[in-house]
Amino acid sequence: MTLWFWIVVACVVGFLTKLLGYLVPKKWLANPRVARVAGTLTIGLLASLTVANTVATGQQLVLDARLGALVAAAVALWLKAPFLAVVIVGAAAAAGLRLLGLP
Repeated sequence: MTLWFWIVVACVVGFLTKLLGYLVPKKWLANPRVARVAGTLTIGLLASLTVANTVATGQQLVLDARLGALVAAAVALWLKAPFLAVVIVGAAAAAGLRLLGLP
């Protein structure tokens, strides 16, 4: 099977998944438990994606300046800094660590 076949299959699956979301009854979505689980899943997925992109390169675990940047950004978030400041702190931490010779 060709690559284009699998691309079309992925598009159809994505479309059907979105369509199923529209077909869910409203009373199910009004349930507080569903809202809590959906919020928790979103946070968990974003956190795991962030960590995976921070410490993984290909199929290897790598500890480099990205981890320091993530820690610095987490501290800025903990101190309730605005989002733009968090991004700048993370970027400055990564730049500083790379300047010090960390890959």
